[in-house]
Amino acid sequence: MAETWTIQRVLAWTGEYFERQGTDSPRLTAELLLAHALGCDRVRLYVDFDRPLNKDELAAFRSLVTRRASGEPTYFILGRREFYGRPFHVDPRVLIPRPETEHLVDAALEKLPEDAPGPVLDLCTGSGAIAVSLAAERQALAVVATDLSAGALEVAALNARALGVEGRVELLNGDLYEPVAGRVFELIVANPPYLRSGEIDGLSREVRREPRGALDGGPDGLDLVRRIAAQAPGALAPGGWLMLEIGADQGEATRTLFEAAGLVDAQVRKDLAGLDRIALARRP
Repeated sequence: MAETWTIQRVLAWTGEYFERQGTDSPRLTAELLLAHALGCDRVRLYVDFDRPLNKDELAAFRSLVTRRASGEPTYFILGRREFYGRPFHVDPRVLIPRPETEHLVDAALEKLPEDAPGPVLDLCTGSGAIAVSLAAERQALAVVATDLSAGALEVAALNARALGVEGRVELLNGDLYEPVAGRVFELIVANPPYLRSGEIDGLSREVRREPRGALDGGPDGLDLVRRIAAQAPGALAPGGWLMLEIGADQGEATRTLFEAAGLVDAQVRKDLAGLDRIALARRP
Protein backbone atom coordinates (compact mmCIF):
# COMPACT_ATOMS: atom_id res chain seq x y z
CA MET A 1 0.00 0.00 0.00
CA ALA A 2 1.31 3.45 -0.94
CA GLU A 3 2.21 5.78 1.91
CA THR A 4 -0.22 8.56 2.70
CA TRP A 5 1.43 11.95 2.72
CA THR A 6 -0.83 14.51 4.32
CA ILE A 7 -0.02 18.21 4.40
CA GLN A 8 0.87 17.86 8.08
CA ARG A 9 3.25 14.97 7.45
CA VAL A 10 4.88 16.60 4.43
CA LEU A 11 5.52 19.82 6.36
CA ALA A 12 6.96 17.96 9.34
CA TRP A 13 9.30 15.87 7.19
CA THR A 14 10.41 18.77 5.01
CA GLY A 15 10.99 21.11 7.94
CA GLU A 16 13.25 18.51 9.56
CA TYR A 17 15.05 17.92 6.26
CA PHE A 18 15.72 21.63 5.75
CA GLU A 19 16.93 21.91 9.34
CA ARG A 20 19.46 19.12 8.72
CA GLN A 21 20.52 20.94 5.56
CA GLY A 22 21.13 24.15 7.52
CA THR A 23 18.43 26.04 5.62
CA ASP A 24 17.32 29.35 7.15
CA SER A 25 13.82 29.24 8.67
CA PRO A 26 13.28 25.57 7.78
CA ARG A 27 9.61 25.31 8.75
CA LEU A 28 8.66 28.60 7.10
CA THR A 29 10.52 27.59 3.96
CA ALA A 30 8.63 24.29 3.84
CA GLU A 31 5.30 26.10 4.23
CA LEU A 32 6.10 28.68 1.55
CA LEU A 33 7.15 26.05 -0.96
CA LEU A 34 4.19 23.77 -0.28
CA ALA A 35 1.71 26.63 -0.53
CA HIS A 36 3.31 27.59 -3.84
CA ALA A 37 3.11 24.03 -5.15
CA LEU A 38 -0.57 23.80 -4.18
CA GLY A 39 -1.48 27.29 -5.37
CA CYS A 40 -2.81 28.40 -2.00
CA ASP A 41 -1.77 30.53 0.96
CA ARG A 42 -0.15 29.27 4.17
CA VAL A 43 -3.40 29.58 6.13
CA ARG A 44 -5.03 27.04 3.80
CA LEU A 45 -2.30 24.53 4.65
CA TYR A 46 -3.44 24.52 8.26
CA VAL A 47 -7.11 24.42 7.35
CA ASP A 48 -6.39 21.33 5.24
CA PHE A 49 -3.74 19.88 7.60
CA ASP A 50 -4.99 16.30 7.23
CA ARG A 51 -5.57 16.34 3.48
CA PRO A 52 -3.51 13.77 1.55
CA LEU A 53 -1.50 15.04 -1.40
CA ASN A 54 -1.91 13.34 -4.76
CA LYS A 55 1.00 12.16 -6.94
CA ASP A 56 1.15 15.30 -9.04
CA GLU A 57 1.15 17.57 -5.99
CA LEU A 58 3.91 15.55 -4.35
CA ALA A 59 5.97 15.59 -7.52
CA ALA A 60 5.61 19.37 -7.88
CA PHE A 61 6.55 19.90 -4.25
CA ARG A 62 9.56 17.56 -4.42
CA SER A 63 10.86 19.55 -7.39
CA LEU A 64 10.73 22.76 -5.36
CA VAL A 65 12.42 21.12 -2.36
CA THR A 66 15.22 19.87 -4.61
CA ARG A 67 15.76 23.36 -5.99
CA ARG A 68 15.87 24.86 -2.50
CA ALA A 69 18.25 22.17 -1.25
CA SER A 70 20.60 22.99 -4.13
CA GLY A 71 20.96 26.52 -2.79
CA GLU A 72 18.41 28.38 -4.91
CA PRO A 73 16.89 31.15 -2.76
CA THR A 74 13.30 30.54 -1.65
CA TYR A 75 12.05 33.81 -3.09
CA PHE A 76 13.60 33.17 -6.49
CA ILE A 77 11.73 29.85 -6.55
CA LEU A 78 8.49 31.60 -5.60
CA GLY A 79 9.20 34.49 -7.98
CA ARG A 80 7.95 37.01 -5.46
CA ARG A 81 8.74 38.61 -2.11
CA GLU A 82 6.42 40.68 0.04
CA PHE A 83 7.76 44.13 0.90
CA TYR A 84 5.92 46.88 2.73
CA GLY A 85 2.71 44.87 2.47
CA ARG A 86 2.88 44.35 -1.30
CA PRO A 87 4.04 41.47 -3.51
CA PHE A 88 7.13 42.21 -5.60
CA HIS A 89 8.40 40.08 -8.42
CA VAL A 90 12.00 38.95 -7.85
CA ASP A 91 14.38 36.87 -9.92
CA PRO A 92 18.18 36.46 -10.24
CA ARG A 93 18.49 39.91 -11.85
CA VAL A 94 17.82 41.65 -8.52
CA LEU A 95 18.57 41.60 -4.83
CA ILE A 96 15.74 40.10 -2.82
CA PRO A 97 14.15 42.88 -0.71
CA ARG A 98 14.80 42.44 3.01
CA PRO A 99 12.48 43.43 5.86
CA GLU A 100 15.21 45.71 7.24
CA THR A 101 14.90 47.92 4.17
CA GLU A 102 11.36 48.77 5.22
CA HIS A 103 12.98 51.03 7.83
CA LEU A 104 14.27 53.16 4.95
CA VAL A 105 10.77 53.49 3.52
CA ASP A 106 9.48 54.43 6.98
CA ALA A 107 12.13 57.14 7.34
CA ALA A 108 11.34 58.57 3.91
CA LEU A 109 7.61 58.64 4.53
CA GLU A 110 8.20 60.61 7.74
CA LYS A 111 9.60 63.43 5.60
CA LEU A 112 6.98 63.21 2.84
CA PRO A 113 3.55 64.77 3.53
CA GLU A 114 0.52 62.89 2.21
CA ASP A 115 0.27 65.25 -0.77
CA ALA A 116 4.00 65.49 -1.44
CA PRO A 117 4.64 65.82 -5.21
CA GLY A 118 8.37 65.15 -4.98
CA PRO A 119 10.30 64.40 -6.99
CA VAL A 120 12.14 61.75 -5.00
CA LEU A 121 15.23 59.94 -6.29
CA ASP A 122 15.90 56.25 -5.57
CA LEU A 123 19.46 55.19 -6.41
CA CYS A 124 20.40 51.52 -6.96
CA THR A 125 16.69 50.72 -7.24
CA GLY A 126 17.03 47.02 -8.09
CA SER A 127 13.56 45.46 -7.95
CA GLY A 128 12.07 48.92 -7.41
CA ALA A 129 10.85 47.93 -3.96
CA ILE A 130 11.65 51.31 -2.38
CA ALA A 131 10.60 53.50 -5.31
CA VAL A 132 7.35 51.64 -5.92
CA SER A 133 6.49 51.50 -2.22
CA LEU A 134 6.95 55.25 -1.84
CA ALA A 135 4.80 55.95 -4.91
CA ALA A 136 2.12 53.57 -3.65
CA GLU A 137 2.08 55.19 -0.21
CA ARG A 138 2.00 58.78 -1.48
CA GLN A 139 -0.60 59.18 -4.23
CA ALA A 140 0.79 62.43 -5.68
CA LEU A 141 4.46 61.52 -5.49
CA ALA A 142 6.74 61.38 -8.52
CA VAL A 143 9.74 59.07 -8.10
CA VAL A 144 12.80 58.72 -10.31
CA ALA A 145 14.77 55.48 -9.92
CA THR A 146 18.18 54.69 -11.39
CA ASP A 147 20.20 51.51 -11.68
CA LEU A 148 23.31 50.42 -13.54
CA SER A 149 21.66 47.09 -14.39
CA ALA A 150 19.23 47.09 -17.32
CA GLY A 151 17.95 43.71 -16.14
CA ALA A 152 17.12 45.10 -12.71
CA LEU A 153 15.20 47.96 -14.31
CA GLU A 154 13.12 45.44 -16.28
CA VAL A 155 12.09 43.88 -12.97
CA ALA A 156 11.39 47.30 -11.45
CA ALA A 157 9.20 48.20 -14.44
CA LEU A 158 7.24 44.97 -14.02
CA ASN A 159 6.64 45.79 -10.36
CA ALA A 160 5.64 49.39 -11.06
CA ARG A 161 3.06 48.17 -13.57
CA ALA A 162 1.76 45.38 -11.36
CA LEU A 163 1.30 47.72 -8.42
CA GLY A 164 -0.32 50.52 -10.41
CA VAL A 165 2.29 53.26 -10.13
CA GLU A 166 4.11 53.08 -13.45
CA GLY A 167 2.88 56.57 -14.41
CA ARG A 168 4.69 58.09 -11.42
CA VAL A 169 7.88 56.01 -11.34
CA GLU A 170 10.49 56.99 -13.94
CA LEU A 171 13.16 54.31 -14.43
CA LEU A 172 16.56 55.32 -15.82
CA ASN A 173 19.57 53.19 -16.68
CA GLY A 174 22.94 54.51 -15.56
CA ASP A 175 25.47 55.01 -12.79
CA LEU A 176 23.95 56.64 -9.69
CA TYR A 177 23.25 60.34 -10.45
CA GLU A 178 24.49 60.22 -14.03
CA PRO A 179 21.04 59.73 -15.65
CA VAL A 180 19.60 62.68 -13.68
CA ALA A 181 22.41 65.19 -14.12
CA GLY A 182 21.13 68.71 -13.57
CA ARG A 183 17.91 67.65 -11.85
CA VAL A 184 17.09 68.46 -8.23
CA PHE A 185 15.16 66.30 -5.75
CA GLU A 186 13.33 66.89 -2.50
CA LEU A 187 14.58 63.59 -1.09
CA ILE A 188 17.13 60.95 -2.14
CA VAL A 189 17.01 57.36 -0.90
CA ALA A 190 19.25 54.40 -1.65
CA ASN A 191 20.00 50.87 -0.55
CA PRO A 192 23.46 50.64 -2.14
CA PRO A 193 25.75 47.62 -1.97
CA TYR A 194 27.54 47.97 1.36
CA LEU A 195 29.17 44.62 2.12
CA ARG A 196 32.97 44.45 2.13
CA SER A 197 34.35 42.63 -0.89
CA GLY A 198 36.14 40.17 1.39
CA GLU A 199 32.87 39.17 3.04
CA ILE A 200 31.12 38.00 -0.13
CA ASP A 201 32.68 34.54 -0.37
CA GLY A 202 31.71 33.86 3.25
CA LEU A 203 28.01 34.48 2.65
CA SER A 204 25.52 31.63 2.43
CA ARG A 205 25.29 29.96 -0.96
CA GLU A 206 21.74 31.34 -1.24
CA VAL A 207 22.86 34.95 -0.87
CA ARG A 208 25.72 34.33 -3.30
CA ARG A 209 23.06 33.52 -5.94
CA GLU A 210 21.93 37.16 -5.78
CA PRO A 211 23.68 39.74 -8.02
CA ARG A 212 27.16 40.42 -6.69
CA GLY A 213 26.93 43.98 -7.94
CA ALA A 214 24.04 44.58 -5.53
CA LEU A 215 26.09 43.30 -2.57
CA ASP A 216 29.74 44.30 -3.05
CA GLY A 217 30.53 47.73 -1.66
CA GLY A 218 34.28 47.54 -2.18
CA PRO A 219 37.12 46.93 0.29
CA ASP A 220 35.47 48.77 3.19
CA GLY A 221 31.87 48.44 1.97
CA LEU A 222 31.58 52.19 1.50
CA ASP A 223 32.56 52.73 -2.14
CA LEU A 224 29.06 53.69 -3.29
CA VAL A 225 28.08 55.30 0.01
CA ARG A 226 31.09 57.59 -0.40
CA ARG A 227 30.08 58.57 -3.94
CA ILE A 228 26.41 59.01 -3.10
CA ALA A 229 27.19 61.28 -0.15
CA ALA A 230 29.75 63.39 -2.02
CA GLN A 231 27.42 64.10 -4.94
CA ALA A 232 24.19 64.48 -2.94
CA PRO A 233 24.37 68.26 -2.32
CA GLY A 234 24.29 68.92 -6.07
CA ALA A 235 21.14 66.83 -6.50
CA LEU A 236 19.21 67.91 -3.39
CA ALA A 237 16.93 70.89 -3.05
CA PRO A 238 17.75 73.13 -0.06
CA GLY A 239 16.48 71.33 3.04
CA GLY A 240 16.21 68.05 1.15
CA TRP A 241 17.16 64.78 2.85
CA LEU A 242 19.53 61.99 1.88
CA MET A 243 18.72 58.60 3.41
CA LEU A 244 20.73 55.39 3.01
CA GLU A 245 20.53 51.85 4.26
CA ILE A 246 23.95 50.93 5.69
CA GLY A 247 25.79 48.03 7.27
CA ALA A 248 25.59 47.27 10.97
CA ASP A 249 28.98 48.84 11.75
CA GLN A 250 28.98 51.71 9.26
CA GLY A 251 27.05 54.35 11.17
CA GLU A 252 29.89 56.57 12.30
CA ALA A 253 31.79 56.28 9.02
CA THR A 254 28.68 57.27 7.07
CA ARG A 255 27.95 60.17 9.38
CA THR A 256 31.50 61.41 8.76
CA LEU A 257 31.00 61.13 4.99
CA PHE A 258 27.77 63.09 5.22
CA GLU A 259 29.39 65.87 7.20
CA ALA A 260 32.37 66.00 4.85
CA ALA A 261 29.92 66.55 1.98
CA GLY A 262 28.43 69.55 3.78
CA LEU A 263 25.23 67.85 4.87
CA VAL A 264 23.80 68.68 8.31
CA ASP A 265 21.68 67.05 11.02
CA ALA A 266 23.35 63.71 10.30
CA GLN A 267 21.92 60.83 12.31
CA VAL A 268 21.95 57.05 12.39
CA ARG A 269 18.89 54.95 13.18
CA LYS A 270 18.96 51.39 14.38
CA ASP A 271 16.84 48.45 13.30
CA LEU A 272 14.79 46.16 15.56
CA ALA A 273 17.93 44.18 16.37
CA GLY A 274 19.63 47.34 17.66
CA LEU A 275 22.07 47.52 14.72
CA ASP A 276 22.92 50.58 12.63
CA ARG A 277 20.58 50.48 9.63
CA ILE A 278 19.58 53.92 8.30
CA ALA A 279 21.80 56.99 7.94
CA LEU A 280 20.25 60.33 7.07
CA ALA A 281 21.24 63.97 6.73
CA ARG A 282 19.95 67.03 4.91
CA ARG A 283 21.25 69.76 2.70
CA PRO A 284 21.29 73.09 4.56
